[in-house]
Amino acid sequence: MAGSSTADAGRAPAFYYDVVSPDAYLAAERVVGVLGVVPEFVPVRIGRVGGFRCAEEEDIYRTDVERRAAAYGLMPVRWPEAFPSDTEWAMLVATYAKQTGRVVAYSMAAFRQAFAAGRDLGERDSVLIAAAAAELHPAAVAKSAELGSTRRRLEEATATASAAGVRDVPAVRVGERIFHGDRELEAAARALGAAA
Repeated sequence: MAGSSTADAGRAPAFYYDVVSPDAYLAAERVVGVLGVVPEFVPVRIGRVGGFRCAEEEDIYRTDVERRAAAYGLMPVRWPEAFPSDTEWAMLVATYAKQTGRVVAYSMAAFRQAFAAGRDLGERDSVLIAAAAAELHPAAVAKSAELGSTRRRLEEATATASAAGVRDVPAVRVGERIFHGDRELEAAARALGAAA
């Protein structure tokens, strides 16, 4: 790929996400199949869902997410009652899960809790259900999510992603290129194929 170093070409793609994002949920459900490889899952706190100017704008967004989920063959989207919610603790748990090698399992369980089951990831019980599905012990999860070192890892991952050009989630990095949004997964796959 033009402009990429040999080291970049050999580096696995990365998938940046926040479990608050329905677009990240849609992308997470498809990213492995579209890319043909398992990317590095990187929990970050970049971009926020919400800030709709009016109820009509939010309805249009929700309808679009629901339409794409159906087109991808996913379960019908069930929206959490509180949406968007504060997923900071859920993302700290994702950061801990990454340290344990369970980040993909936890993140997929969390996304499905939020957007297939309609559970609020701002509630710790919902997060602990997702953690249990990933075989993470609740006591270890609770303790690790409260550690300053876990928070620093999440902040560092966010800063590194931002410096690399990630401005919103979901995003996929292939070499030095960043592809934003669920709709750019196919472009990321083409770039990955060209870099191979």
